[in-house]
Amino acid sequence: MPIASMPISKIAAAVFTLSLPAAMSIPALGQTLEGTIDMHAHSDPDGTPRKIDAIDLAKLAKSRGMRAIVLKNHYEPTASLAYIVRKEVPGIEVFGGVTMDLTNGGVNPAAVEWMSKVKGGYGKVVWMPTYDAEYQVTQSKQDRPFARVSKDGKLTPEVVQVIGIVAKNNMVLETGHIAPAEVLMVLGEGKRQGVRNMLVTHATSQYPGLSIEQLKQATQLGAYLEFVWSGARGAGLAHWIQAIRAVTPQWVVISSDLGQPSNPLHPDGLLELYRTLKAQGFSDAEVAQMSKTNPAKLLGLAP
Repeated sequence: MPIASMPISKIAAAVFTLSLPAAMSIPALGQTLEGTIDMHAHSDPDGTPRKIDAIDLAKLAKSRGMRAIVLKNHYEPTASLAYIVRKEVPGIEVFGGVTMDLTNGGVNPAAVEWMSKVKGGYGKVVWMPTYDAEYQVTQSKQDRPFARVSKDGKLTPEVVQVIGIVAKNNMVLETGHIAPAEVLMVLGEGKRQGVRNMLVTHATSQYPGLSIEQLKQATQLGAYLEFVWSGARGAGLAHWIQAIRAVTPQWVVISSDLGQPSNPLHPDGLLELYRTLKAQGFSDAEVAQMSKTNPAKLLGLAP
């Protein structure tokens, strides 16, 4: 196709691809994901290996037509990083957040309150503990400290306080890697305190690994359910599709959870997921709801 007749997004994708290192080249040159949002994007700088840094990820996502990304780090807040990335890469919405892991003080109301004040207001997401969640640490039989969200069947006072700060600042409450029963407790408290935007982090992955019935219970509490690239791999695909059908696309958010060196770059992983959903019989409108409409609602963006 002559350059003059190519859509702008395709030209941008081609130009950006040429500027990437060979290991990061885009296999499907010119493919776009117009208007899509990734609620779960890992990138450098990080203390664990990542495939691409946040600035280059934003450039790549923008070149592929994406509308927004949420930068996630298990060990430090990303609201300030989102502010800097937006200055470097105008034309794409970039958000950050904070996990309630040990390096952030565990379940730490002060960290969430401070993030709400960071310039720009781009710290939109609060995750309950992820890698340091008591459930993940104990289930994986690791002997190390963890961050607790409940004791004797009740949420800790710190969790209740964090949820209140999320509600007050209209943030997104995510459940992290906590136990299935704790997921439902957190969502119930979120509903009680008036949290408007809740998302179960990679709902069918090992942590938390909700059952179909628990997925339905989560939606009854008003939460969206996140489904990610790794869950649709190999033998897991059948359950992944079954779960989405059981709760319907009305409650589903498709995210990448990518950034690992051996996995695809975020836009390519997302495109693979969208094509998988289409191949499994989901309509264009349903894929758009899961990739555009629902995440936009969570982030307070116009439909």
